[in-house]
This record gives sequence, C-alpha cells and structure tokens, in this order.
Amino acid sequence: MLTIGSLVLGVSDMPRAVAFWTAALGYAPRNGVVEEDWTVLVPADGNGVQLALGFSESPVQEHPRVHLDLYAKDAADQAAEVERLLALGAQEVAWDLYPEDPDFVVLADPDGNRFCVIDTAHG
Repeated sequence: MLTIGSLVLGVSDMPRAVAFWTAALGYAPRNGVVEEDWTVLVPADGNGVQLALGFSESPVQEHPRVHLDLYAKDAADQAAEVERLLALGAQEVAWDLYPEDPDFVVLADPDGNRFCVIDTAHG
C-alpha cells in the first residue's frame, strides 16, 4: 500500500520559500539542510506530511490543478490565519471561481503558488 510522503511545490527563490513555509506551517528543514534546488520541510513535532520545495523555472498556473488546503477550525480562526499569512508574505488572489458562499480563501505564497485557507466549521 502506498502513502503520501511529501507534497512538492515548485519555487523560484528557495530561501524565501523556506522562510515563508516554515513560518506558515511551523515546519523545519529536514536535518537542518536547505539546498539551492531541493529542500524538504518536516513538521516540527514530527506529525504530518512533508512539504518539499523544488527549484523551478516553470510559470505559476493561474488555476493550478493541484494546490494545498490549509484547515482553520472556524471563521474567526480562518480570518486570523489569513491575516497572519499575509503578514508573512502571502498575497490575496482575485479568485474568479468562488462559489456563492465559500468556505475558503485563496492566497498565493511569495512564489505565486495558490493555496486555500478553509473554514472547516462552515456550513
């Protein structure tokens, strides 16, 4: 049986991406190693999926086929997390595919990779 070991994001600026995602998720570089072209981030407490960052020159997709969903416990937590992530360098995305009553907010990391912050108590 296979399991998911890592989610991989393409990034153009490794130090910036490492700084953002370690602060955003409370992760740390595996074995303290940050490489120019490949860095694996692991949960500081050891629990959870790894996030691998790979150097890429490919352009960011406006509507990516794969993205991260980050869970917040309720609307207040979602709003606080969105503000925290914006302060860390995330950007709001003018998402044209929002449903009428969304439970998610679309943001982009400093490299432009889209991700969502989900209000898990919504609806």
